[in-house]
Amino acid sequence: MKRNVMVMLVVGLLLGATGAWADGDPIENAVKACETEINTYCSQVTPGDGRMLACFFAHEDKLSGQCQWALYEAAVALEEFTMAVTHLAVECEDDLMTYCAEVEMGEGRVGTCLLEHKDEVSEACKQAIDDVGLEMADDE
Repeated sequence: MKRNVMVMLVVGLLLGATGAWADGDPIENAVKACETEINTYCSQVTPGDGRMLACFFAHEDKLSGQCQWALYEAAVALEEFTMAVTHLAVECEDDLMTYCAEVEMGEGRVGTCLLEHKDEVSEACKQAIDDVGLEMADDE
């Protein structure tokens, strides 16, 4: 249970922060690549809660190669993001609790906190930060 809380904390820290593993916005890329399919098959679907993916699944035999590839790339990016979050959660668990436990989640605040304390965190956490390429968002 504690590990699940830490993973959620790290998800919050990564939102708003950038990393070497993030190459553009995979959701935005998929929406652009699947624009025809969205307009043709899914225009009446309210986005959110997986409804758009359900629509794509229902029409999977009609999706263009371009759309299928963009959805695949988005799935790969999500998997890489999840692995990075898990790696940070495991390696930085004590540091997050020590330095950032009181920080409100969202908008990259926890990630900013972790980066602000990078000189103080454990060597394992420093390495994890470097491993995933966590850095301040451009607007910082």
